[in-house]
Amino acid sequence: MRPSLVLLSARLLDPATGLLLPDSALAVSGGRIFALGDDREIHALADPSTTVLDLKGAVVTPGLTDGHLHPVSGAELTHGLDLSGCTDLVSLREAVAREVRTLAPGAWLFGWGLDPNVFGDRPVESAALVPVLDGVPALLQLFDAHSMLASPRALELAGIDGPRTFDQAAEIVCDETGRPTGLLLEDAACELVERAAPRPTHGERRDRLAAALRRMSAAGLTGGHAMDANGESLALYAELEAAGELPLRLRVAPWCQPGIDVEGLKALIEQQGAGGKLWRVAGVKLFMDGTIDNGTAWLERPDCHGESTHAFWPDPDVYTRIVGELHRAGVPTATHAIGDAAVRHVLDSVEKAQAGGGSGVRHRIEHIESVPDDTLGRFADLGVLASMQPTHCCDFTRADHTDNWSRRLGEERASRAWRCRDLRDSGATVVLGSDWPIAPFPPLGVMAGARHRRPSRDLTQPPHGPEQALTALEALQGLTTAPAHAAGEEHEAGRLAIGHRADLTVLADNPLTVPATELVDLPVLLTVLDGRTTHRDASL
Repeated sequence: MRPSLVLLSARLLDPATGLLLPDSALAVSGGRIFALGDDREIHALADPSTTVLDLKGAVVTPGLTDGHLHPVSGAELTHGLDLSGCTDLVSLREAVAREVRTLAPGAWLFGWGLDPNVFGDRPVESAALVPVLDGVPALLQLFDAHSMLASPRALELAGIDGPRTFDQAAEIVCDETGRPTGLLLEDAACELVERAAPRPTHGERRDRLAAALRRMSAAGLTGGHAMDANGESLALYAELEAAGELPLRLRVAPWCQPGIDVEGLKALIEQQGAGGKLWRVAGVKLFMDGTIDNGTAWLERPDCHGESTHAFWPDPDVYTRIVGELHRAGVPTATHAIGDAAVRHVLDSVEKAQAGGGSGVRHRIEHIESVPDDTLGRFADLGVLASMQPTHCCDFTRADHTDNWSRRLGEERASRAWRCRDLRDSGATVVLGSDWPIAPFPPLGVMAGARHRRPSRDLTQPPHGPEQALTALEALQGLTTAPAHAAGEEHEAGRLAIGHRADLTVLADNPLTVPATELVDLPVLLTVLDGRTTHRDASL
């Protein structure tokens, strides 16, 4: 067997132990690692058709995998004005005004990444931006992607002039007179205005997705657990793979929403396993609540505004029944659950499903932003994976609890923010991800945030909950061995071992010894997917 790729003079890092393997080289054939050894013996396997790279002591890890991201919707949402750098109303108004001046008459303004903290103590509503929007139809996505601000002109074009009723927990927020404030909560409400706005063509969606995936590969990602299959997602993945332009291995979980009927659930079950070589449908994504920042989480006690008191499913028992049906069909579930009541209900539902029979199905909970002590041990007891995004804590909350998220929860619950350490110590498998486009996708940034828990814009600021930080090894495992386990692929992914997939990330230095505050700047020298180079630094 002749290798297609040989890597020499490497430091091969085992994420299971944190130790370097005794070998200094590896060979790849057929998309798998088929030999490990010293430089001389591995180089001898090469022939003229083999790509041979001298890594000069660079560190090879198993390919880094984001445990929770949204490639297609993210590529679309991040097209427009980036508002993530706005820190107050003055900077927000200036950014919007600059963008308005570039627009053609009648054109829509699209923005994304808006932090509600910029409004301070003011309500989050479009009135604050009316003077600079000057009649422009605008949709500004808040950072959580569960809410947006629509300008008065956008609401007018969508025919929205008052409240609406939805089948799920969604709302067109209105003032005391019944007039919309511009704030739209959850997808069902947001979609009403989005349908009135111009939509990108298929070609534009494809090009934006391809560009986003290339950037992810250059950042060291070889895979991701995609938490939606909306619209054209699956067709776009298939199209890119057919063209040889899919640089990530994707595990896709389509949504299961309230109101789904018997046929809809049957279709989700039958869809499992569909896909190509590099992407496949595996699992189902559900929502148990919304977000704390917009008052749509499900908490055991209301937030400071008396909000976040209801589940996303109008009847949570229906959710429990559906989880049971999916479990019996062998379909793993990934449930968005941010508030403590939501997390508890998901755990209860999984426990009930397991009591009804069936085994080996790996269910997971996404986000888990604040949970009480008595839920921690249940993750390990039930085998439920804890899928978390530590950079949300870093960039959207503050150590002094003056941010919107912390103020809503109050001191007691805000002190239980993103309990990565406590969940890990309780025996849970902690999978790390970005939830892109909610937070940046570079995996080194995710690993760094899990370790330092500081705002990425200013690492001199104090950390939020430093006692919940992970070690360097645990952070690496969160992007290697843990997502492999979550996918039931630990026999072929997440390790540097003969027979395992040749999904590899090559870094200029050891991520376990680089300080957390410097990790995000560690150069990614090479990314390999299925034995094929998808990113190569000019220094190699």
